[in-house]
Amino acid sequence: MKFKNNKLGRVLLIALSITSCFSMQSCKDEPDKYESTGGTPTIYYIRPADINSKDSLLVQAGPQFVIAIVGENLRSIKQMFFNDLEAVLNSSYITDNTLIVTTPKNIPSAVNDKITMITHNQDTVYYDFHIVIPGPVVTSMSNEYAKPGNIVTIYGSYFIDDPNIPLQVTLPDGKIITEFTDQTENAITFVMPECTQEGNITVTTIYGKTKSSFHYLDSRGILFDFDTPNAKTGAVLGNHGWHPQKIESDETSLSGNYLRLGDPDVTLAADGAWNDGKFSFEYWPGNWADPETYSGDGVRLTDLADFSDYTNMSYKFEMLVPKANPWAAGAMQIIVGGVTKISNGNAGVKDIDGNVLGGCNNTYFNNDELPRGIYRPWEATGSFDTADEWVTVTIPISEFKYGMSGGSATGSLKASDFTSLTIFVVGGGITGKECNPVIKIDNIRAVPNK
Repeated sequence: MKFKNNKLGRVLLIALSITSCFSMQSCKDEPDKYESTGGTPTIYYIRPADINSKDSLLVQAGPQFVIAIVGENLRSIKQMFFNDLEAVLNSSYITDNTLIVTTPKNIPSAVNDKITMITHNQDTVYYDFHIVIPGPVVTSMSNEYAKPGNIVTIYGSYFIDDPNIPLQVTLPDGKIITEFTDQTENAITFVMPECTQEGNITVTTIYGKTKSSFHYLDSRGILFDFDTPNAKTGAVLGNHGWHPQKIESDETSLSGNYLRLGDPDVTLAADGAWNDGKFSFEYWPGNWADPETYSGDGVRLTDLADFSDYTNMSYKFEMLVPKANPWAAGAMQIIVGGVTKISNGNAGVKDIDGNVLGGCNNTYFNNDELPRGIYRPWEATGSFDTADEWVTVTIPISEFKYGMSGGSATGSLKASDFTSLTIFVVGGGITGKECNPVIKIDNIRAVPNK
């Protein structure tokens, strides 16, 4: 029995030795393991985290700005606040002498212009530092053609309502709005009053005022409003290709006629199968002339809008998708192509500039070479409608990078490619669910982003 105990003792001793070796090895395997320290932190100075700006010292910064704090005993910091907002500390970016942190993005409720540091010993240390609150940022409007009485929302950030200097919205005609049905730091909702003047919308806060880049009642770069004769030829532009879609007006109209894609009685397959007879709006320039002069309703769209800086432009339009006929499959493909790719006339004919026309066809875009925009608002939730309201849709031309199947396009665009426009709900590479969508579109335009 004693022999067995001795044997057991030796076994336990060996096991303890092995465990000790593993523990020592574990320490050796984590030489840089973060360990907090006691004591009090000291800040010498603060600079931008960007190494290229390391010689610049900071006494203030804006929200979401990455700073490097240089000092001593910084591992003693457990929590850090800018005014009354806590910052996220990442131990991977903390040493005894440097701490890299991003200033909080939200607006403080209480301002003391200090960094407050709570140590692991529960001591509190302060350092003077000012967070600069920007003026409002105005990005978009829910409906740029809203009628009087419509509920509209302005989107952006830093919409601060101060009791001394209240938040306000100024319309193009000078009308000032200070009563809102809802407001957050990122959105302001109000009832649209009477305003017949086109122009920018201005948001004013205690921290400044900002004018929108978009226009209310935007008439810049109008290509199709389906009502008004264009200034160049006197013709109302609309269907100008193989598949005329419904252009109609009713009690849901935004202003006069609108374009309708789809039909309550027409089913769109879950994979967005090809149905250009019901889901493709085509405008191809030309009128079967030889040589082609692009007169009347066959004008080139580049004669109506300046596309020379197209990478800094967007296509915009107002859209209504009824609750009764939601959209749940297929990608809206926004397709352009120059006259050598597509035209309303015979292939091989020359135009007044000597270009050899591509003629009528649907092969120029039916591949992954031609870049186009893709819009799938149903993708996130599985189904999409606009609650029977008109909304403004923005498709940046810089996002024209997809092929027919929804993957990356292999080709590139140039300014002369914007003479035509096809809007076709088809494919796009993502399967949805069978649906009977109705998509109403008005005021198709090409406008600068700024």
